[in-house]
Amino acid sequence: MTDTQDQPEYSAPDRLAEDRNWIDSTGLDRRRLLVGGAFAAGFAAACRPVSSSAVQTSGDGLKEETVSIRASDGFAMPAFVARPAHAKAAPIIVVVHEIFGVHEWIRDMCRRFAKAGYYAIAPDLFARHGDATSVADFKQLIATIVSKASDAQVLRDIDATYGWAGGHGGDGRRRGITGFCWGGRVVWLYAAHSRELDAGVAFYGRLISEKTDLQPLNVIEQVSALKAPVLGQYGALDKGIPAADVEKMQAALKIAGKAPPDAITVHPGADHGFMADYRPSYNEAAAKAAWQATLGWFGKYVKK
Repeated sequence: MTDTQDQPEYSAPDRLAEDRNWIDSTGLDRRRLLVGGAFAAGFAAACRPVSSSAVQTSGDGLKEETVSIRASDGFAMPAFVARPAHAKAAPIIVVVHEIFGVHEWIRDMCRRFAKAGYYAIAPDLFARHGDATSVADFKQLIATIVSKASDAQVLRDIDATYGWAGGHGGDGRRRGITGFCWGGRVVWLYAAHSRELDAGVAFYGRLISEKTDLQPLNVIEQVSALKAPVLGQYGALDKGIPAADVEKMQAALKIAGKAPPDAITVHPGADHGFMADYRPSYNEAAAKAAWQATLGWFGKYVKK
């Protein structure tokens, strides 16, 4: 990554923990939790019940499949792919899941990108450690699966994902990445990792986090190593990623000469998970604005 010898140490003592940040986000109106049946069953156990605002994107005109990618260590990593059915090689967007794994909302995000003309692929970066979609308890999910996925493993697996997609119908010369919550942090890290990436969009990914042996990287300490433009999309009400963290990141980007093109948008009135239309934290206005900004960002840097 980058030499952090001359950078300050950042700690995260006062930020709401990952497992609590989803639960305690604003807008918990149980009257909206109305969705059931087969559609709701496709969402991770920790996400249920599912909000009636959940979007179902049609698969018409798309090719969807679940595939297996041979990772660098030989592991057969599952991934979900959605792409235009009849288009020539489309630009690749890797969609990095939240702590809940590759569940229905992540698959739907892939469909949305495919409708916009991209080859969207969501690798299951937790698969080595268990099925994140089946664990209902947040603390258990973090302790037994999420915490086991090392930064090094995740970055290598995304490298393998681009390699596979480039050989199976995607345009490996045009590469974007997006991610949400846990995946939003990964977007920043991958932009510091890969010289082949064209752009990233990070949704409410932690900028300052507690370091562990398996996750030793702090996003804010990787700023000078960024190799591709990243658009950060954050909520003003997020208690796990407070305004002070965002301001420190914005300052770090400027000092490193990365802003512009790197930029962070803070959506007023939006909390953590504002893009997740299947949860009560969904903020329609912020989500629509963020989606248009995302398409604009990838249109500028990836589609070209």
